Amino acid sequence: MKKTVRDVDVAGKKCLVRCDFNVPMKDGKIADDFRIVSALPTIQYLVEHKACVILMSHMGKPKGEPKPELSLKPVADRLTELLGQEVKFSSCPTVVCDHIRETAAALQPGEVMLLENTRYRKEETKSEEPFTGELASLGELFVNDAFGTAHRDHSSTAGLARYLPTVSGFLIEKEVKFLGDAVESPERPFVAIMGGAKVGDKIPVIENLMKKVDSIIIGGGMTYTFLKAQGYEIGTSILDADSIELSKELLAKAEAAGVKILLPVDAIVTDDFDSNNVIKTVNANEMPADMMGMDIGPKTIELFKAAIAEAKTVVWNGPMGVFEKPLFENGTRAIAQALADSDAVTVIGGGDSAAAVEQFGLKDKMTHVSTGGGASMEFLEGKVLPGIACIEEK
Repeated sequence: MKKTVRDVDVAGKKCLVRCDFNVPMKDGKIADDFRIVSALPTIQYLVEHKACVILMSHMGKPKGEPKPELSLKPVADRLTELLGQEVKFSSCPTVVCDHIRETAAALQPGEVMLLENTRYRKEETKSEEPFTGELASLGELFVNDAFGTAHRDHSSTAGLARYLPTVSGFLIEKEVKFLGDAVESPERPFVAIMGGAKVGDKIPVIENLMKKVDSIIIGGGMTYTFLKAQGYEIGTSILDADSIELSKELLAKAEAAGVKILLPVDAIVTDDFDSNNVIKTVNANEMPADMMGMDIGPKTIELFKAAIAEAKTVVWNGPMGVFEKPLFENGTRAIAQALADSDAVTVIGGGDSAAAVEQFGLKDKMTHVSTGGGASMEFLEGKVLPGIACIEEK
């Protein structure tokens, strides 16, 4: 068990808190504050327990130089609204400077400040000096609560643990509990739903889950690589050609392990990705040579819904089709609704799946929606995440 902020005395301490405020922006405004809201329990706990709170995060990919459009000022403003108190912010191009040091040193118990985008410094993504030491000099305790970057060994994530006592916040505690319990001690039947485009990206996850699940539902763009591996025509559908043999091997391994793999039996196809002049439903093993698959079809939806209805634990990572286009959102929406209607423990593995349940207004119907797409994938793959490994054990 990892230590959390509950396990240490934070009163009067300068607490450096790594959050994941990498939120989508549109026209200079925050388009979705889910990640900010997810960090509130930890921040509010520290404020109530009279810590001096110094928040850190990255946003986007400024590649080691200050970019005004990627400043965290809008995040500071939103946090000020949500917390009901001022969140001090100064846009320092080097993140740490004399002014920031003075502000941090003068911080009183219960006060909050936010540093500028940590990726303004090129050392951040390599966990290099002098940046790691500069950050560490501001605090006495490191609280990692950024699950979205827990798979990265950066200065503001695992790097700080080399300098300061390190505990987790409540968000990382929650993520590890739900993802860990789902994978290691699930109530059965345990169903994994894997979508998205590239099979190669999901192979290690599928292989790891195959040792734990009762069945795996496969949808999205990677469907067509599996169909190709079975010798079917897939037309102009997306194909991960490098993974055809791997797909064959996975199907064989699943059969040998007694794990049921459910593949689409029909598909919604179109003649052109952009114009969509012709759209029709075809059997998955009878796709026209001049058309491409864009979504799962109605028979597949019923097949997948039946498997979800029997499940007691479901982990979902990756959409069923090109859900960003309203014409092809039906499959992803139907799966999201089936999970919302289910009595199972439903864990959504961040990324596009999280975006989908948010888009369809079903986020609150899920047991847990992860804040980290890449991190949840690596967690489900069974990898050690540097940002979690660095947290002290109880």
